[in-house]
Amino acid sequence: MTVQTLPNPLARRLFLHRHALGEVPSGSGKGADLAALIDRIGFVQVDSIRTVARAHDHILFARRASYKPKALKHLLERDRALFEHWTHDAAILPVHLFPMWQHRFAAAESRLKAGWQRWFRDGYEAQFDTILSRIAEGGAVTCSDVGQDEARSKGGWWDWHPSKTALEWLWRTGVLSIAGRENFQKVYDLTERVIPVLHRAERLDAMAHLDWACTSALDRLGFGTHAEIAAFWAAISLADARDWCAQGVKSGALCEVDIVSADGTPRRCFARPDVLHEASTLPPAPPRIRILSPFDPALRDRARTERLFGFYYRIEVFVPEEKRQYGYYVFPVLEGERLIGRIDAKAFRAAGALRVRAFWPEPGVAMGKGRLTRLEDALQRLARFADCDAVAFESGWLRAG
Repeated sequence: MTVQTLPNPLARRLFLHRHALGEVPSGSGKGADLAALIDRIGFVQVDSIRTVARAHDHILFARRASYKPKALKHLLERDRALFEHWTHDAAILPVHLFPMWQHRFAAAESRLKAGWQRWFRDGYEAQFDTILSRIAEGGAVTCSDVGQDEARSKGGWWDWHPSKTALEWLWRTGVLSIAGRENFQKVYDLTERVIPVLHRAERLDAMAHLDWACTSALDRLGFGTHAEIAAFWAAISLADARDWCAQGVKSGALCEVDIVSADGTPRRCFARPDVLHEASTLPPAPPRIRILSPFDPALRDRARTERLFGFYYRIEVFVPEEKRQYGYYVFPVLEGERLIGRIDAKAFRAAGALRVRAFWPEPGVAMGKGRLTRLEDALQRLARFADCDAVAFESGWLRAG
């Protein structure tokens, strides 16, 4: 069978459209529109850093210019259309995916039982029942509400006190759920009081779970290796993803396709048989500039980003200041279907200003008048979203490409 080749421009276009970045960021950004957007991209990663805006809000703002954080809080905490749990990191997900997380809960419980003696001191296990009883009788709690007088372990599970450990394990095993957040602290409650019964009752067997994990990942990626498919939800093994892909090719549900990288080299992937036709019929992304979150789902797989866009990106939050190449929290900049640079910006809300320390264009990206205007427009939009009135540029902010 002849293997199709997907040229790099079309591969980027398809990937961006699957991540809702290939179109004008219109839409209400709330209610059913916001819920559908999150379902479309799969999840939004949760992160506490608020250099400009928290990651989950920034991700949604890049796709909906009218988005406000209260819309996400409304869906999550009042409508219960979403829930919070782990993929590869903490994430907010459509609540209809909750049944798929039963397998993750079971795996977490198995790890707990297998590693108990290595991870925790005596006394932790008893705290599980204590915490559960308190929540059942007294209602939802944060970690600040419990364990104030408990000693922390030395070298234990994240050095947490027993009550905090109990809360996290009961959450990771599905007994508790996140009812919301207060000052970004998780609010834990019984799962039966948070997740609608319709989604708690459903169960998938192992094969149905595997098919969901691979199918839904491929639908959002457009194409991928078996490793990329397995990594999307971090819910299945590499071996299972490899077998699923092989079976899909054998049945005709999938095909192998060579995806041309930014440097011209092909990479063998799996896709739907109509991938080339679909990619070739998509409209080009608008030339709008968007400043993306470092945790944007389109950028989560750094190696894939580098192959598709020729853009090397690493977040330097945990790199000592003197060893950083760019800065503490630098934002990738997307123009149309091209990542054109990175920008170091921070919101100073008390002063009402989004301060731009530096912008580094990628090699070959000329900063002419039109592009500079589009970048400044994007910064103005971001400033307003971050509750700032103006953009302030430091001297020498435009660096050499």
